[in-house]
Amino acid sequence: MDKFLYISMTGAKEAMTSMTVRANNLANSSTTGFKSDYNQYRTMAVFGGELPSRAYAMSERPGTDTTEGSYITTGRDLDVAINGKGWFAVQTAEGKEAYTRGGDLKRSRDGIVTTSTGLPVMGNGGPIFLPEYEKLVIGTDGTISIRGLGEDPLALTQIDRLKLVNGSDGLLEKGLDGLFHLKDKNAGELDADIGVTLVSGVLEGSNVNAVGELTEMISASRLFEMNIKMMENAKSNDEAAARILQG
Repeated sequence: MDKFLYISMTGAKEAMTSMTVRANNLANSSTTGFKSDYNQYRTMAVFGGELPSRAYAMSERPGTDTTEGSYITTGRDLDVAINGKGWFAVQTAEGKEAYTRGGDLKRSRDGIVTTSTGLPVMGNGGPIFLPEYEKLVIGTDGTISIRGLGEDPLALTQIDRLKLVNGSDGLLEKGLDGLFHLKDKNAGELDADIGVTLVSGVLEGSNVNAVGELTEMISASRLFEMNIKMMENAKSNDEAAARILQG
């Protein structure tokens, strides 16, 4: 009887986990550059001694959907989107390098170019410092050029260049911070790739399929309810068996 109860209990727990993943995807359906997480169930054997004594349900995230989201034209100077494959390099709070597709950049009070969440964006030699300007142009190769305050209207000065990396071939994985990191923790950092290009004045939206995620949430909710009913049935069967033995 406890085997019946055990798999029902783990099934209900993992259904809740699945709903959490789906809810996070839905919550980020309008987040710039967000990549949705996959979720799947599978059965795992529990080994007691030499042979499996029972089984349990497990929910896991096999990976992340890295397909491109829809592109939105904004016309803003610091809004950029990767054209095709590639990533922006950013600096985490721990001082390490991570990667994102979110191109809604901004200039901090200290003049540092950051993401919308405040993480410094990496350039040729580290975080990019952007002085005050009258005009800013970001080229397709990531080059940042400005016309400074009071300077010649026809003159543009190159400030730095966004570090753009490829990161294909399964080199990256999504972390709990929502950023992508190298799977090999000892690999250091990715090199800049001149083959990665940008589109200026455009943002890449989330690739979340809101309707699909909502459908999966409903399915996980029903699965949770089904497992709870199975647990109640296990309890009823156990009580019935106890009465028979007492009689």
